[in-house]
Amino acid sequence: MGREYSMTKTRLAISIGLLLSSWQVLSSEQNATDAELETIVVLGSRLVSGLGLDDQVASSLDAGQIRQFNRNNVGDALNLLSGVTLSQNSRNESMVSVRGFDSRQVPLYIDGIPVYVPYDGYIDFNRFTTADLAAIQVTKGFSSVAYGPNTLGGAINLISRKPSEPFEADLSLGAGSANQYKAATNIGIRQNKWYLQAGASYIDSDGFKLSDDFGATATENGGLRNNGYYKDNKLSFKLGYLPAEGEEHLLSVYRQQGEKGQPPSTDPAYARFWQWPYWDKEGVYLVSRNRLGETEKLTVRLYHDKYSNEVNSFTDASYSELKTSGSGSVGSGRSIYKDTTGGGSILLESLRFTDHHLRLVSHIKTERHLELDAAGTRNTEYKDTLWSIAAEDNIQLTDATVLAVGVSHHQLKPDSVFNLGNPYSLPGKKTATDTQVGLFYSLSADARLYATVAAKTRLPSLKDRYSQRLGRFIENPQLEAEQAINYELGYQQHLAENSVLEIALFYSDINDKIQAVADVSGTLSQMQNIGRVETSGLELGWQTQLSPVWHLGGNYTFTRLRNKTDQNNRITDIPRHKLMLHSQWLLTQQLQLQLQAEHNSSRFASATRELTGFTVLNLSANYQLPANWQLSLGLNNATDKYYELADGFPTAGRSWFINLFYSF
Repeated sequence: MGREYSMTKTRLAISIGLLLSSWQVLSSEQNATDAELETIVVLGSRLVSGLGLDDQVASSLDAGQIRQFNRNNVGDALNLLSGVTLSQNSRNESMVSVRGFDSRQVPLYIDGIPVYVPYDGYIDFNRFTTADLAAIQVTKGFSSVAYGPNTLGGAINLISRKPSEPFEADLSLGAGSANQYKAATNIGIRQNKWYLQAGASYIDSDGFKLSDDFGATATENGGLRNNGYYKDNKLSFKLGYLPAEGEEHLLSVYRQQGEKGQPPSTDPAYARFWQWPYWDKEGVYLVSRNRLGETEKLTVRLYHDKYSNEVNSFTDASYSELKTSGSGSVGSGRSIYKDTTGGGSILLESLRFTDHHLRLVSHIKTERHLELDAAGTRNTEYKDTLWSIAAEDNIQLTDATVLAVGVSHHQLKPDSVFNLGNPYSLPGKKTATDTQVGLFYSLSADARLYATVAAKTRLPSLKDRYSQRLGRFIENPQLEAEQAINYELGYQQHLAENSVLEIALFYSDINDKIQAVADVSGTLSQMQNIGRVETSGLELGWQTQLSPVWHLGGNYTFTRLRNKTDQNNRITDIPRHKLMLHSQWLLTQQLQLQLQAEHNSSRFASATRELTGFTVLNLSANYQLPANWQLSLGLNNATDKYYELADGFPTAGRSWFINLFYSF
């Protein structure tokens, strides 16, 4: 694989040369009257202003769009964007893929702080509510080095609210099918030198009702989905001090607590009877932005994050007797995690050199995974230290042309490894290097063309290296980083008021992908760097104001994935075609109707199992009441379509909701 990746590095160097050559062509065609491209913010737009880390290419959703489409959790909100696919894993958790890269390869951040689970890198996106968010920002392939390591396919950044008025607040109440109840409130205070933002949210549900087309099995009788209940609550607090223009000191704290049942597979042969009595995550972070004279700014981020949960495994669907066969946490029927993450970053920005915006950044992060059994005995404990150093520069070549270049180097150092009953020596360090370049050209005040190339890596997670997966795998501490080169060519145009067109072509060449290899020792499998995957596709995004009362928009994604190592081993969970359409009609000054449709083509759930494609229709109405009250109600999956995102895990049928929102 090393020789093959050397060839891809050569292709990267050639691509950088082509980009620089194309700049000469573009600049020769530049119109002297061209002005700076206006910021366009639409559903799925890549042009983002003031929402988080400064990325040249990003997709975004703001709080109004999230509320308009009734997206209560981050997973459902992200599904509105082009290039993003929702799926489910064997634990029935909501998983997100971005252009075929999973959530280990496109990590999750809050205000630029990493919050993904340290052990396996995955996160259940259903557990993250959206009530206290100002926006969600997604980068794809080409992303700022300020995010740090492991952004193989991009990054997902949740941007928390920040008040802009002396006093602002909102309150929302809601109810829905399957005894769902929710409430949320946010309060913001902004004074001359300081501000405060606080939020609280709560949601409780018995789960969801299956489509009437579902046929009962031995582990699911239809109607209300078995063991599908969940409850989540979240508190967030942000206190900021603004000593001078361009300076800020921020303390932010969040705490979320959850519990959930895990619906069993509808196939009795694969059914698990699991419940999660708690799924808790909390964190605190400090951000300090300081001006160093007229041309430099220093930003320091410090954070500490805790994640704890418990999974109880039962013998059958009565959920009354723990499954106590085996040894360790498996034998006790209870698996208890106590994970922690801590670290920080230092970012120096400089405008000292004319037409250059230079960034130098260093990251350090420690991760600890601790697993206990029911008696509190330590079964496993792993610790890593991950650090990186990086630089990037946005160079204003002409009034209409920006060249962005970046390089970063990462090192993963295992600090300790403990596995009860299976001791082995501490493995060596792992290193990886990322490089990227992007060219952005304003054809006019309303149109932009860009091309990017990014060579990215993902260092293996603790679970990749050490997990024996309930005794079915041999650990592999010597795993190396996954590597990818991501190419993108895009065009964005603001056609008229409230009308936007976006086009992006993308291609990724992925090497040393970490995949399971069966029968390495007898019937035991092992994770190895053997995968070569090719991803290519097209994204289209549009919106237009057809009349003063009729708005139409949407996006389309075509994704082609090919396993170059073994074409018979399918890439799973990604549909080839995904289409999102939405339309709003303003019937009166107070009443707006909305139709939202989503189509996914078929997808493979395994090498041999293909899941049928589906089309879902969502209907809603929003009515503006007096005194800043707004009422919304609607139907999701209005046609009661039966479909699955994972084999054996059907999704919700027709469901209703009603929400009341007040702002002041």
